[in-house]
Amino acid sequence: MSLVAVPFYQKRHRHFDQSYRNIQTRYLLDEYASKKRASTQASSQKSLSQRSSSQRASSQTSLGGTTCRVCAKRVSTQEEEEQENRSRYQSLVAAYGEAKRQRFLSELAHMEENVHLARSQARDKLDKYAIQQMMEDKLAWERHTFEERISRAPEILVRLRSHTVWERMSVKLCFTVQGFPTPVVQWYKDGSLICQAAEPGKYRIESNYGVHTLQINRADFDDTATYSAVATNGHGQVSTNAAVVVRRFRGDEEPLHSVGLPIGLPLSSVIPYTHFDIQFLEKFGVTFRREGETVTLKCTMLVTPDLKRVQPRAEWYRDDVLVKESKWTKMFFGEGQASLSFSHLHKDDEGLYTLRIVSRGGVSDHSAFLFVRDADPLVTGAPGAPMDLQCHDANRDYVIVTWKPPNTTTESPVMGYFVDRCEVGTNNWVQCNDAPVKICKYPVTGLFEGRSYIFRVRAVNSAGISRPSRVSDAVAALDPLDLRRLQAVHLEGEKEIVIYQDDLEGDVQVPGPPTNVHASEISRNYVVLSWEPPTPRGKDPLTYFIEKSVVGSGSWQRVNAQTAVRSPRYAVFDLMEGKSYVFRVLSANRHGLSEPSEITSPIEAQDMTVVPSAPGRVLASRNTKTSVVVQWDRPKHEEDLLGYYVDCCVAGTNHWEPCNHKPIGYNRFVVHGLTTGEQYIFRVKAVNAVGMSENSQESDVIKVQAALTVPSHPYGITLLNCDGHSMTLGWKVPKFSGGSPILGYYLDKREVHHKNWHEVNSSPSKQTILTEGSLYEFKIAAINLAGIGEPSDPSEHFKCEAWTMPEPGPAYDLTFCEVRDTSLVMLWKAPVYSGSSPVSGYFVDFREVDAGEWITVNQTTTANRYLKVCDLQQGKTYVFRVRAVNANGVGKPSDMSEPVLVEARPGTKEISAGVDEQGNIYLAFDCQEMTDASQFTWCKSYEEIADDERFKIETVGDHSKLYLKNPDKEDLGTYSVSVSDTDGVSSSFVLDPEELERLMALSNEIKNPTIPLKSELAYEIFDKGQVRFWLQAEHLSPDASYRFIINDREVSDSEIHRIKCDKATGIIEMVMDRFTIENEGTYTVQIHDGKAKSQSSLVLIGDAFRTVLEEAEFQRKEFLRKQGPHFAEQLHWDVTEECEVRLVCKVANTKKETVFKWLKDDVLYETETLPDLERGTCQLLIPKLSKKDHGEYKATLKDDRGQDASILEIAGKVYDDMILAMSRVCGKSASPLKILCTPEGIRLQCFMKYFTEEMKVNWQHKDAKISSSEHMRIGGSEEMAWLQICEPTEKDKGKYTFEIFDGKDNHQRSLDLSGQAFDEAFAEFQQLKAAAFAEKNRGRLIGGLPDVVTIMEGKTLNLTCTVFGNPDPEVVWFKNDQDIQLSEHFSVKVEQAKYVSMTIKGVTSEDSGKYSINVKNKYGGEKIDVTVSVYKHGEKIPDVAPPQQAKPKLIPASASAPGQ
Repeated sequence: MSLVAVPFYQKRHRHFDQSYRNIQTRYLLDEYASKKRASTQASSQKSLSQRSSSQRASSQTSLGGTTCRVCAKRVSTQEEEEQENRSRYQSLVAAYGEAKRQRFLSELAHMEENVHLARSQARDKLDKYAIQQMMEDKLAWERHTFEERISRAPEILVRLRSHTVWERMSVKLCFTVQGFPTPVVQWYKDGSLICQAAEPGKYRIESNYGVHTLQINRADFDDTATYSAVATNGHGQVSTNAAVVVRRFRGDEEPLHSVGLPIGLPLSSVIPYTHFDIQFLEKFGVTFRREGETVTLKCTMLVTPDLKRVQPRAEWYRDDVLVKESKWTKMFFGEGQASLSFSHLHKDDEGLYTLRIVSRGGVSDHSAFLFVRDADPLVTGAPGAPMDLQCHDANRDYVIVTWKPPNTTTESPVMGYFVDRCEVGTNNWVQCNDAPVKICKYPVTGLFEGRSYIFRVRAVNSAGISRPSRVSDAVAALDPLDLRRLQAVHLEGEKEIVIYQDDLEGDVQVPGPPTNVHASEISRNYVVLSWEPPTPRGKDPLTYFIEKSVVGSGSWQRVNAQTAVRSPRYAVFDLMEGKSYVFRVLSANRHGLSEPSEITSPIEAQDMTVVPSAPGRVLASRNTKTSVVVQWDRPKHEEDLLGYYVDCCVAGTNHWEPCNHKPIGYNRFVVHGLTTGEQYIFRVKAVNAVGMSENSQESDVIKVQAALTVPSHPYGITLLNCDGHSMTLGWKVPKFSGGSPILGYYLDKREVHHKNWHEVNSSPSKQTILTEGSLYEFKIAAINLAGIGEPSDPSEHFKCEAWTMPEPGPAYDLTFCEVRDTSLVMLWKAPVYSGSSPVSGYFVDFREVDAGEWITVNQTTTANRYLKVCDLQQGKTYVFRVRAVNANGVGKPSDMSEPVLVEARPGTKEISAGVDEQGNIYLAFDCQEMTDASQFTWCKSYEEIADDERFKIETVGDHSKLYLKNPDKEDLGTYSVSVSDTDGVSSSFVLDPEELERLMALSNEIKNPTIPLKSELAYEIFDKGQVRFWLQAEHLSPDASYRFIINDREVSDSEIHRIKCDKATGIIEMVMDRFTIENEGTYTVQIHDGKAKSQSSLVLIGDAFRTVLEEAEFQRKEFLRKQGPHFAEQLHWDVTEECEVRLVCKVANTKKETVFKWLKDDVLYETETLPDLERGTCQLLIPKLSKKDHGEYKATLKDDRGQDASILEIAGKVYDDMILAMSRVCGKSASPLKILCTPEGIRLQCFMKYFTEEMKVNWQHKDAKISSSEHMRIGGSEEMAWLQICEPTEKDKGKYTFEIFDGKDNHQRSLDLSGQAFDEAFAEFQQLKAAAFAEKNRGRLIGGLPDVVTIMEGKTLNLTCTVFGNPDPEVVWFKNDQDIQLSEHFSVKVEQAKYVSMTIKGVTSEDSGKYSINVKNKYGGEKIDVTVSVYKHGEKIPDVAPPQQAKPKLIPASASAPGQ
């Protein structure tokens, strides 16, 4: 069905978020809050004034209290005055506050009155607007009825008339037609429809008040034809025709300009009155961007006159649609520029953009295409986003969404689409369809009436889901029929009221049935039903119920049983394919359900629109250096086409790329962004809402080049010589030849002050007869296959008089090549007039543009007609001139050259030198920018090469080579190449002796080839003692041959010499099983492969032969040894991290019966664990290695297959290496130096994992080596190394270093023994020394006493011991820690101050107890306790432990009593 356009109320509807439902409440709350805030501020100000007055009163009272009695009366008088002033001030403040409050209340009342007035005015305006809209709808209906009454067929009042015009003139055809409805007019040329888009700017079609015109701009000879105009409306068709004859004034033709896109822009209806002249200075070009990026299209222009208050109007068009500002686009016009900015690009923005500057002087426009490609997909392989999302046919709960499909050139096809909706004011997107919809159209239901929505679409293919499309414009869910039900009722005077049509229907309870139920849209997935509301319908809100029935079944099924429909449209889904259905609709309100409507005709769910057929033939034609025009025939079936997609592919590949990312609606497209000189193929596919057609047939291969045009104009006309009757002129060739070689030039001349130009030549010629003494001016035009180009500007005035000066004339034809960042090469031609003597040289001058003085490049003349100018500034523009010199002086300077910008062109290429497959030396150059008219010009010393004996030039396409036939020293020099009909593409190459030598060597290798060898002839000895001779060539063909020669005698493949060749790898080898003394000599391999050959030799004589023989014999014996159990790795040693020596060997070819033994000096060495032969590794640990571990260590293997042994002797160098390895481990793990004080002195210690005196260690004091002496003793233990400083003094202060050497590195540990560290250590040493002296001389018991004594009553007990001390100690005996009173019963005896005894006579039971002896002098002493146990006669001896020597207890020197 034809989709309904968005009605006016949708365009003007303001889309609010959900908060608009509480606007009135929010306004009342704001008003209440403002009043509350005002009252609060007034009360706070009042309280503040009261508080300040009370503070002042209190301060005055306190002040009065301190006043003396003499001044009391004076103070009271002052207080009364102040009280009076204060009361007066308070009354003024109160009056001012009351006035302020009254003013505020009046302002508030005035504000409330204004608010109420504004509300009433707003309501009045809304009511007036509603009435106006109602009347407009009513008038629209009446207008439709009136139009039906006045309808008539078209009638031509003024017919077309024929015209005859000159070429390049414009012609306008006019005719007048009337009819109703307004007829549609189409123009035809010789029966073919005229399309403005086919030739932009060629035709302009207008229609104003029944007058239709066709304007043909710049008519040419091909526009001679019969033109027809056909006017058509719904009631008939009429036509008129006329002939147009175009006559040619002269034989030249207009150049063929670059074609553009077929877009016809509508003429502006409003044109500024002032005449403006518009000149574009900078224009935007073809632009390529990606979705999500930003871009600005900008043109700068010169507007004349420049009026600040009056400006022409700037209009932007995309394709043929006027662009308006939105949240996506921003426009600016002023200050000499016009710009269109995109903040976030989408593919919707792709198209041909045209800027039109409209004024009374006409329209100035510029167009260029903006390409927007897909952003990177969220999932690799996912399609691009859909585009051009539109909403149609909006209603209370229903809207139709349409879009255009993305191009899937490189992705898998689109399987369907998901449609999402979002309520305006929220960010909650809801997916509308559960399964992807197949076509680009979907009816969205379930909307809430009165709310606004936006929509987006996502495409789905096998790889994933695309990015979402650009969101649609907001659309409100409103019923368009509500406004139609409004009616205006006229009252007395000019008053009228607006009422609903329902008010005139009377009291209607149950509504009538809907009418005109029909299928407005039929698809394979759904059917959209439409109907008219019932009449009468009643005042209550209506809902609808839809019922369906399969044709022939007789049963009805309600479709929307759960949810009633409020809109007179509904999309029915889930219909069975291939079956026909009928439908009916029932209306309902709160009073009840209506009768069913009339039944629709049978409807079957099927696609009414099919996929379009493929487009027809595709033609590609040249356009510019980077673009191609692609045209195609429209498809045979083009139902509801959305447009076309164009794809391109580089010829020879199958990698297709999209050319446009948005469907184009015409069958002609300019593809931009192509590579110059590359060849392309194109194809096209058509697109509609159902999907894409098959790809069209591929176009022919086309090379990207500029289209053929006439050449540009020559320039720089100069006079080179004159003999009085003729002149010799020179000029510069056109900058662009138009893509075709220039065939010649035509000259026109005229005498000064004459108006008419006269042809000098009907065909190119060199001279003509002129009148001597006359002044002439000339102009020149070039010609090629496309025609004659524009003539040059008139030359200067040249006087025809003979040249007789002795100096040479001017040089001419100044050209430039090899323009780089800081240099260029300048070339010129010798003067035609040389003067009275030959030209001997030239001076070259240059200067910056607009500079004053000329600067001479060369201080001495150059005989060459070229010069390389260096040391120029990059980015600066220069001009040059040349002065010729002969024997008579410097001649007239040449004309100033054209300005040259010193800057290298992007992508500049240089000449490369090389050698081809036949060995020929060449210089090569590539040019991607050349055209059909371009030619390569090779020069040596900047003179064109014409020597066919020494050089050969080959040019294929854009690649040219210069071959040196017989290269030698004569070919040294500077070679250059230039490409005509380009923007100065040129390069040079200096062939110096080194480069020529390199190229000739490479050429010789190719012409006299040798087989390159990866490896020369070498030998290899196998495990069994076999000797293999081999070499490897880089490459061998299947036809290659070879032979082995030993001592000048060729050997062949045999059991003695096994020879073979692998030509795939290039390896040639010979294997000898037994190598003996007879095999001494020279071995040679010769290879032939076509023309190439190679040879390699190996000499095995003398020591070299004996080395090979011994190694072969050794390998043979090793092989025999390895047949039984053997050592894969011989016995060797290492040192573990714990500083243990480990002997390790690896065994192989063992079995369970194999016996392994460790022996030392042929004596079995017992180990704690047996070695595990299955693991293949055996080891023996030697902890704390010392000289006692010297000896021969042997590991043996033995079983029934044989035996093997491995020996390692630990002695001499092996032992020393072990000590060094242990030193390395110990040195790395050594601790910092530590201080230990002893009675003898200060000891420095370094702890290590293991230390032995055989390690190479040094102690240093102040970087001086310390030798062991009585004062400083060096020693160590297994855990540490130490240095003992005996009786330290002040001289022993300083830095001490301990150093251990591991054979490579020194491991050092240092300590600074000075300052506080030395003082603390020395003090501790003194204490320890004193303590040691006291310990040595204190009192002590040498002969010990028993700890327990058992004796029978009546016996005599004698306890005897030996004491020592210096001085002699004091001896005291105690019983139970009490002094013993000496008597006859207890006696103590001391002899020679060291023998002490105590005797108890007649021991009784009372004598049992603990006896103690204290031995003490001034340095201290010790105490021993003895327990005495007495038993009676006849009693059993008590069981006590055997007596042991009593342990003494120390008594410090300060102790004075036993208790202490």
